[in-house]
Amino acid sequence: MGTGVEVQAVDLDETGWLLDADTREPVPHHGLRDYFADRLAPPPWATDVLVYVHGWQTSPRSARRTAERLLALLRANLAAHPAQYPALTDATAKGFRPWCVVVRWPSSSAVTPAGYRRIRDRAHAMGARDGGGHAAHILGRLLGYLDTERADPRAAPVLANRDGQYLHLVGHSFGCRFLCEAVQWAADARLEDTLGWSAAERSPSRPFTADSMLLFQMAARRDAFLTRFPGILPGDGHDGAPLRGPIVTTYSRHDRATGFWHLRAERQAGIGHSGIGPAPAPMFTTRLLPVDERYPLSVLDHRFVNVDASEVYVRGRRLNPAGAHSDHVRPESAHLLLTLADCSR
Repeated sequence: MGTGVEVQAVDLDETGWLLDADTREPVPHHGLRDYFADRLAPPPWATDVLVYVHGWQTSPRSARRTAERLLALLRANLAAHPAQYPALTDATAKGFRPWCVVVRWPSSSAVTPAGYRRIRDRAHAMGARDGGGHAAHILGRLLGYLDTERADPRAAPVLANRDGQYLHLVGHSFGCRFLCEAVQWAADARLEDTLGWSAAERSPSRPFTADSMLLFQMAARRDAFLTRFPGILPGDGHDGAPLRGPIVTTYSRHDRATGFWHLRAERQAGIGHSGIGPAPAPMFTTRLLPVDERYPLSVLDHRFVNVDASEVYVRGRRLNPAGAHSDHVRPESAHLLLTLADCSR
């Protein structure tokens, strides 16, 4: 599927700022672009760039391993069911050779309701732009850098074409919040906040454009897209988040972390348990399909898509009170991600 290293990692501190992989010290603001260029230039063999942000209770090693497992599932699905992804396997296409950037952050706590609230509060503090959090700013700049550096960046206004590389955002649990904050940051970013990513014909509020966004078991209130991420869609003074495709979220009634625990902490179930609730645009709800069943375009071609994974995400470690919260690394999940990549062509 490609040559060279398929997974690269970046690390954030408790404020959401980027850490140097060698020194473990914060990268100076003026050195961000050079650091990205040195460590994160998309390889020329890659057709698709994936940015994966992990969730609660994930060590740095586990985050990388999860990304590697997901890539292995993508390869296996594509090899076993090529007809499901015609745009990826067409003789005239360049295929699907993903390269993944894993964004790691300090997410460990006691596996208790208090521990869940602690990481919830940390995730909010890291991502919130009205306080001392930097995650949205750093991720936004990272995504903008990747968007600029992917092949043929000026070939089309949305930077997605058969000659270029596609950019996909994938989050899990609290990591979904960081991605939403990052794309919302991009919706109202000032031109001087970017790294010169915006071409002259593009809006200053769109320093990057992503081709798909897949959020596994999101740890946020069901009304989060109304209350916490109102800038995702176009509004007064901004063009909305730079997303070409839909915002797709999975949920499972077997996810106790975003069910029982989230209910106690937030007084309502989370998206990962019950799906998106009130939203600023119409939603479509479907189920997570088996790998041998194709998603019709009409199912995914909506601004918000709820995917019920309750028949698939059922497993949790023995005695783990989080339930199936982390049961998303499945062939069916890879099938959904491959379909989004296929529809992006």
